[in-house]
Amino acid sequence: MADLVETAINAGNFNTLVKAAEAANLIEMLKSPGSFTLFAPTDEAFANLPEGTLDSLLQDIPKLKKIVAYHVASGDVRSDDLVQINEAETFEGSIVAIESADGKIKVNNANVIKTDILTDNGVIHVIDAVLMPAMVAGS
Repeated sequence: MADLVETAINAGNFNTLVKAAEAANLIEMLKSPGSFTLFAPTDEAFANLPEGTLDSLLQDIPKLKKIVAYHVASGDVRSDDLVQINEAETFEGSIVAIESADGKIKVNNANVIKTDILTDNGVIHVIDAVLMPAMVAGS
């Protein structure tokens, strides 16, 4: 089985996320053994950011690193687990809110559009928006 990064590349709709992870020097972490849960925004989610946001983030590596790390939680958290919890701690250091209702799962303000893409070092849940940690959103 492929790791998180290989799986994201092979899927073909996470090119911006992979580019951001490379720029933020987080590829090695996402390829390392262990168990990770990646809330992966699609290329379309990145395209929906306000114009210029992505370019500006690619120039601000510390901020970009915080944002990418905010999409990664420790452990293999599958959809069965997501519906039972209301928050998850991220590698960025803060918490994402998990909300589950009517068979739908949300992470902060993002809808989970596909769950449980299994990789050899964790699981990917596809989301339709880019998550912003509070300290970045406020700046």
